[in-house]
Amino acid sequence: MPPETPVCRFSDFSKGRSLRGLLRDSAVFALSIGRSIASTSGWIRFPYYHHVFDDEQTGFARQLKYLRQFGDFISLDDALHLIGSDTPIEGRYFCITFDDGFKNCATHAMPILLDHKAPGAFYLATDYIGTDIEQDRDRLLDFFDHRLLLLEFLNWQDCRDMAAAGMTIGSHTVYHSRLASLETEAVTTALMDSKAAIEENMGLRCEHFCAPFGIPGRDFNIQRDPGLAHQAGYKSMSTTERGRMGLGDDPYRIRRDHVLANWSTHQLRYFLSL
Repeated sequence: MPPETPVCRFSDFSKGRSLRGLLRDSAVFALSIGRSIASTSGWIRFPYYHHVFDDEQTGFARQLKYLRQFGDFISLDDALHLIGSDTPIEGRYFCITFDDGFKNCATHAMPILLDHKAPGAFYLATDYIGTDIEQDRDRLLDFFDHRLLLLEFLNWQDCRDMAAAGMTIGSHTVYHSRLASLETEAVTTALMDSKAAIEENMGLRCEHFCAPFGIPGRDFNIQRDPGLAHQAGYKSMSTTERGRMGLGDDPYRIRRDHVLANWSTHQLRYFLSL
């Protein structure tokens, strides 16, 4: 039965999956023993999130405080500068990104990022930006295939406020489309139209793209789509492939590490040491 009101708590978002989460947490705890985020240097990690719900704010703040022990927070533009530099990367860096464009990115995530002096990048599925919970209810339910979750999205003023606060706004296509399912012309349209919508509503250049779902070879065409992003005028393309980034790596295949804001530190230690 579709919900009547938007989800505000992760406990509601993940209802029915708590046991699986506990089992996974126990397994990762064992795998994390002996690992260290700081075992090497000269890298950039891109932790990425989708949401910071009401009951995730404390966890998100705790995670940022924990990561600060192992590296510095930098913007997406600064991260790309380091990757494309002529000199070795010294130190360890984290670039925080968010996918989709949910409302809690502005209400919950951004204030915590600012408190920790951590610039973030937010990728928008532009057709959902500015939607209304009542008037656009069917469209919002369609965001998830099972139609059992209703989430509120950012509006354009939220996005302008985030950019004014030092956050980066990027594209996540128009309809959150899986690029691998589209013909070349449709991919180009998704890239160009979302870029144009952001630039028109924000009054600034949109230079970064994130492939929805993001697994190379499954969710996007490795040989085709990074080149199309470059042709569309983007300086980078982010994926959901895990791993660190280093000097000379491909800015059109940015590896990122998926994180949930209430994960314990041993989960961060494990996944960010791979």
